[in-house]
Amino acid sequence: MEVVIVPDAAAGGELIAEAMAALLRRKPDALLGVATGSTPVPIYEALAAKVASGAVDASRARVCQLDEYVGLPSGHPESYRSVVLRQVVEPLGLSTGSFMGPDGTADDLLAACEAYDRSLAEAGGVDIQLLGIGTDGHIGFNEPCSSLASRTRIKTLTEQTRVDNARFFDGDIEQVPHHVITQGIGTILEARHLVLLATGEGKAEAVAQTVEGPVAAVVPASALQLHRHATVVVDEAAASKLKLAPYFRATYAAKPAWQGL
Repeated sequence: MEVVIVPDAAAGGELIAEAMAALLRRKPDALLGVATGSTPVPIYEALAAKVASGAVDASRARVCQLDEYVGLPSGHPESYRSVVLRQVVEPLGLSTGSFMGPDGTADDLLAACEAYDRSLAEAGGVDIQLLGIGTDGHIGFNEPCSSLASRTRIKTLTEQTRVDNARFFDGDIEQVPHHVITQGIGTILEARHLVLLATGEGKAEAVAQTVEGPVAAVVPASALQLHRHATVVVDEAAASKLKLAPYFRATYAAKPAWQGL
Protein backbone atom coordinates (compact mmCIF):
# COMPACT_ATOMS: atom_id res chain seq x y z
CA MET A 1 0.00 0.00 0.00
CA GLU A 2 0.99 3.63 -0.38
CA VAL A 3 2.16 5.26 2.86
CA VAL A 4 2.47 9.04 3.11
CA ILE A 5 4.09 10.64 6.15
CA VAL A 6 3.00 14.23 6.80
CA PRO A 7 4.11 16.74 9.43
CA ASP A 8 0.81 16.96 11.29
CA ALA A 9 -2.95 16.35 11.20
CA ALA A 10 -3.66 19.56 9.27
CA ALA A 11 -1.28 18.56 6.49
CA GLY A 12 -2.88 15.14 6.30
CA GLY A 13 -6.33 16.69 6.12
CA GLU A 14 -5.29 19.01 3.31
CA LEU A 15 -3.66 16.21 1.32
CA ILE A 16 -6.70 13.95 1.52
CA ALA A 17 -9.14 16.80 0.88
CA GLU A 18 -7.27 17.61 -2.33
CA ALA A 19 -7.51 13.95 -3.39
CA MET A 20 -11.26 14.11 -2.81
CA ALA A 21 -11.49 17.40 -4.70
CA ALA A 22 -9.56 15.90 -7.62
CA LEU A 23 -12.00 12.99 -7.64
CA LEU A 24 -14.99 15.36 -7.73
CA ARG A 25 -13.45 17.27 -10.64
CA ARG A 26 -13.20 13.98 -12.57
CA LYS A 27 -16.48 12.56 -11.34
CA PRO A 28 -18.85 15.23 -9.97
CA ASP A 29 -21.37 12.70 -8.63
CA ALA A 30 -18.77 10.56 -6.83
CA LEU A 31 -19.90 8.58 -3.79
CA LEU A 32 -17.74 9.64 -0.84
CA GLY A 33 -17.52 7.19 2.05
CA VAL A 34 -16.99 9.11 5.26
CA ALA A 35 -15.87 8.17 8.75
CA THR A 36 -16.60 9.81 12.09
CA GLY A 37 -14.54 10.65 15.15
CA SER A 38 -12.02 13.44 15.67
CA THR A 39 -9.36 12.21 13.22
CA PRO A 40 -11.13 13.03 9.91
CA VAL A 41 -12.30 16.50 10.97
CA PRO A 42 -9.29 18.26 9.32
CA ILE A 43 -10.23 16.54 6.04
CA TYR A 44 -13.79 17.83 6.14
CA GLU A 45 -12.70 21.33 7.13
CA ALA A 46 -10.18 21.48 4.28
CA LEU A 47 -12.68 20.14 1.72
CA ALA A 48 -15.37 22.59 2.88
CA ALA A 49 -12.87 25.44 2.48
CA LYS A 50 -12.19 24.35 -1.11
CA VAL A 51 -15.91 24.31 -1.84
CA ALA A 52 -16.39 27.73 -0.24
CA SER A 53 -13.54 29.21 -2.30
CA GLY A 54 -14.86 27.77 -5.55
CA ALA A 55 -11.86 25.47 -6.01
CA VAL A 56 -14.21 22.51 -6.39
CA ASP A 57 -17.92 22.00 -6.99
CA ALA A 58 -19.38 19.38 -4.66
CA SER A 59 -23.04 20.05 -5.48
CA ARG A 60 -23.54 16.66 -7.12
CA ALA A 61 -21.50 14.64 -4.65
CA ARG A 62 -23.05 11.81 -2.67
CA VAL A 63 -22.06 10.73 0.84
CA CYS A 64 -22.36 7.41 2.65
CA GLN A 65 -21.69 6.37 6.23
CA LEU A 66 -19.22 3.76 7.38
CA ASP A 67 -21.16 2.81 10.49
CA GLU A 68 -23.95 3.77 12.92
CA TYR A 69 -24.84 3.19 16.55
CA VAL A 70 -27.75 0.86 17.26
CA GLY A 71 -30.59 2.40 19.22
CA LEU A 72 -29.69 6.09 19.09
CA PRO A 73 -32.48 8.07 17.42
CA SER A 74 -31.41 9.71 14.16
CA GLY A 75 -31.74 13.15 15.75
CA HIS A 76 -29.41 12.33 18.65
CA PRO A 77 -26.39 14.67 18.37
CA GLU A 78 -23.95 11.74 18.59
CA SER A 79 -25.72 9.45 16.14
CA TYR A 80 -23.36 9.15 13.23
CA ARG A 81 -26.06 10.40 10.89
CA SER A 82 -26.17 13.65 12.89
CA VAL A 83 -22.37 13.89 12.97
CA VAL A 84 -22.06 13.39 9.19
CA LEU A 85 -24.82 15.89 8.49
CA ARG A 86 -23.11 18.43 10.78
CA GLN A 87 -19.49 17.88 9.65
CA VAL A 88 -19.86 16.94 5.98
CA VAL A 89 -23.27 17.34 4.35
CA GLU A 90 -24.09 20.83 5.61
CA PRO A 91 -20.59 22.38 5.17
CA LEU A 92 -20.42 21.06 1.60
CA GLY A 93 -23.88 22.43 0.84
CA LEU A 94 -25.33 19.02 0.00
CA SER A 95 -28.95 17.98 0.33
CA THR A 96 -29.96 15.27 2.79
CA GLY A 97 -31.12 13.30 -0.26
CA SER A 98 -27.48 12.86 -1.26
CA PHE A 99 -26.76 11.02 1.99
CA MET A 100 -26.91 7.26 2.60
CA GLY A 101 -26.57 5.42 5.89
CA PRO A 102 -27.63 2.25 7.72
CA ASP A 103 -30.75 2.40 9.89
CA GLY A 104 -29.68 1.78 13.48
CA THR A 105 -33.27 2.11 14.72
CA ALA A 106 -34.84 -0.50 12.40
CA ASP A 107 -37.08 -3.16 13.89
CA ASP A 108 -35.25 -5.73 11.77
CA LEU A 109 -31.59 -4.82 12.07
CA LEU A 110 -30.36 -7.80 10.05
CA ALA A 111 -32.54 -6.75 7.13
CA ALA A 112 -31.30 -3.17 7.53
CA CYS A 113 -27.69 -4.38 7.23
CA GLU A 114 -28.44 -6.31 4.06
CA ALA A 115 -30.39 -3.38 2.63
CA TYR A 116 -27.48 -0.99 3.21
CA ASP A 117 -24.99 -3.31 1.53
CA ARG A 118 -27.39 -3.58 -1.40
CA SER A 119 -27.87 0.18 -1.62
CA LEU A 120 -24.12 0.79 -1.88
CA ALA A 121 -23.89 -1.60 -4.81
CA GLU A 122 -26.97 -0.13 -6.49
CA ALA A 123 -25.41 3.35 -6.16
CA GLY A 124 -22.47 2.17 -8.23
CA GLY A 125 -20.09 1.51 -5.35
CA VAL A 126 -18.03 3.80 -3.14
CA ASP A 127 -15.43 5.84 -5.01
CA ILE A 128 -13.29 6.81 -2.02
CA GLN A 129 -13.71 5.48 1.51
CA LEU A 130 -12.15 7.38 4.40
CA LEU A 131 -11.04 5.30 7.36
CA GLY A 132 -9.66 5.87 10.82
CA ILE A 133 -7.97 3.21 12.90
CA GLY A 134 -8.44 2.20 16.52
CA THR A 135 -5.60 1.60 18.92
CA ASP A 136 -6.37 -2.12 18.54
CA GLY A 137 -6.27 -1.93 14.74
CA HIS A 138 -10.00 -1.85 14.09
CA ILE A 139 -11.49 -0.08 11.06
CA GLY A 140 -15.10 0.97 11.06
CA PHE A 141 -16.34 -1.05 14.01
CA ASN A 142 -14.70 -4.24 12.80
CA GLU A 143 -13.07 -5.21 16.06
CA PRO A 144 -10.11 -7.63 16.28
CA CYS A 145 -10.87 -11.10 14.87
CA SER A 146 -13.59 -9.80 12.55
CA SER A 147 -13.84 -11.84 9.37
CA LEU A 148 -11.88 -10.31 6.52
CA ALA A 149 -14.78 -11.26 4.23
CA SER A 150 -17.48 -9.76 6.47
CA ARG A 151 -20.38 -7.73 5.12
CA THR A 152 -22.36 -4.91 6.74
CA ARG A 153 -23.56 -6.32 10.04
CA ILE A 154 -24.24 -5.77 13.75
CA LYS A 155 -21.22 -5.74 16.03
CA THR A 156 -20.77 -5.60 19.80
CA LEU A 157 -18.30 -2.93 20.86
CA THR A 158 -15.36 -3.87 23.03
CA GLU A 159 -15.03 -2.16 26.39
CA GLN A 160 -11.95 -0.30 25.14
CA THR A 161 -13.83 1.14 22.17
CA ARG A 162 -16.66 2.27 24.44
CA VAL A 163 -14.09 3.90 26.76
CA ASP A 164 -12.47 5.63 23.76
CA ASN A 165 -15.85 6.93 22.52
CA ALA A 166 -17.11 8.09 25.91
CA ARG A 167 -15.51 11.49 25.25
CA PHE A 168 -18.30 12.17 22.76
CA PHE A 169 -20.92 11.40 25.44
CA ASP A 170 -19.74 13.83 28.14
CA GLY A 171 -17.26 11.22 29.36
CA ASP A 172 -20.07 8.91 30.48
CA ILE A 173 -19.46 5.37 29.20
CA GLU A 174 -22.97 4.37 30.26
CA GLN A 175 -24.35 6.54 27.46
CA VAL A 176 -22.27 4.79 24.81
CA PRO A 177 -24.30 2.11 23.02
CA HIS A 178 -23.10 -1.48 23.16
CA HIS A 179 -23.93 -2.28 19.54
CA VAL A 180 -23.37 -0.76 16.11
CA ILE A 181 -24.05 -1.44 12.47
CA THR A 182 -20.81 -1.33 10.52
CA GLN A 183 -19.71 -1.95 6.99
CA GLY A 184 -17.83 -5.23 7.09
CA ILE A 185 -14.25 -5.55 5.96
CA GLY A 186 -15.39 -7.26 2.77
CA THR A 187 -17.75 -4.36 2.10
CA ILE A 188 -15.03 -1.78 2.79
CA LEU A 189 -12.62 -3.52 0.42
CA GLU A 190 -15.07 -3.03 -2.45
CA ALA A 191 -14.51 0.74 -2.48
CA ARG A 192 -12.34 1.90 -5.37
CA HIS A 193 -9.89 3.83 -3.18
CA LEU A 194 -9.31 3.39 0.55
CA VAL A 195 -7.68 6.24 2.47
CA LEU A 196 -6.76 5.78 6.12
CA LEU A 197 -5.67 8.75 8.23
CA ALA A 198 -3.94 8.16 11.56
CA THR A 199 -2.42 10.75 13.87
CA GLY A 200 -0.75 10.65 17.25
CA GLU A 201 1.67 8.30 19.00
CA GLY A 202 -1.22 6.26 20.38
CA LYS A 203 -1.89 4.93 16.86
CA ALA A 204 1.75 4.10 16.06
CA GLU A 205 1.65 0.41 16.98
CA ALA A 206 -1.62 -0.17 15.13
CA VAL A 207 -0.24 1.59 12.05
CA ALA A 208 2.94 -0.51 12.11
CA GLN A 209 0.95 -3.73 12.39
CA THR A 210 -1.38 -2.61 9.60
CA VAL A 211 1.37 -1.65 7.16
CA GLU A 212 4.28 -3.94 8.02
CA GLY A 213 2.69 -6.83 9.87
CA PRO A 214 0.99 -9.89 8.40
CA VAL A 215 -2.58 -9.78 7.14
CA ALA A 216 -4.46 -11.07 10.16
CA ALA A 217 -7.97 -10.84 11.56
CA VAL A 218 -6.50 -9.77 14.90
CA VAL A 219 -5.50 -6.49 13.17
CA PRO A 220 -8.53 -5.79 10.94
CA ALA A 221 -6.89 -2.80 9.23
CA SER A 222 -4.18 -5.10 7.86
CA ALA A 223 -6.78 -6.18 5.27
CA LEU A 224 -5.91 -2.94 3.44
CA GLN A 225 -2.81 -4.78 2.22
CA LEU A 226 -5.16 -6.80 0.00
CA HIS A 227 -6.65 -3.75 -1.71
CA ARG A 228 -5.57 -2.60 -5.17
CA HIS A 229 -5.55 1.11 -4.19
CA ALA A 230 -5.03 1.78 -0.49
CA THR A 231 -3.36 4.90 0.91
CA VAL A 232 -2.28 5.33 4.53
CA VAL A 233 -1.60 8.92 5.61
CA VAL A 234 0.13 9.31 8.97
CA ASP A 235 1.75 12.12 10.91
CA GLU A 236 5.26 11.77 12.32
CA ALA A 237 4.00 10.49 15.68
CA ALA A 238 1.81 7.79 14.15
CA ALA A 239 4.69 6.81 11.85
CA SER A 240 7.17 6.47 14.71
CA LYS A 241 7.14 2.65 14.75
CA LEU A 242 7.34 2.10 11.00
CA LYS A 243 10.64 0.38 10.20
CA LEU A 244 10.32 1.41 6.56
CA ALA A 245 9.57 5.07 7.25
CA PRO A 246 12.68 6.31 5.33
CA TYR A 247 11.61 4.24 2.31
CA PHE A 248 8.06 5.59 2.45
CA ARG A 249 9.33 9.18 2.62
CA ALA A 250 11.66 8.68 -0.35
CA THR A 251 9.02 6.90 -2.42
CA TYR A 252 6.41 9.59 -1.96
CA ALA A 253 8.93 12.39 -2.55
CA ALA A 254 9.76 10.84 -5.93
CA LYS A 255 6.14 10.38 -6.97
CA PRO A 256 5.03 12.53 -9.95
CA ALA A 257 2.74 15.36 -8.79
CA TRP A 258 0.11 14.53 -11.43
CA GLN A 259 -0.35 11.03 -10.06
CA GLY A 260 -2.03 12.20 -6.83
CA LEU A 261 -2.92 9.82 -4.03
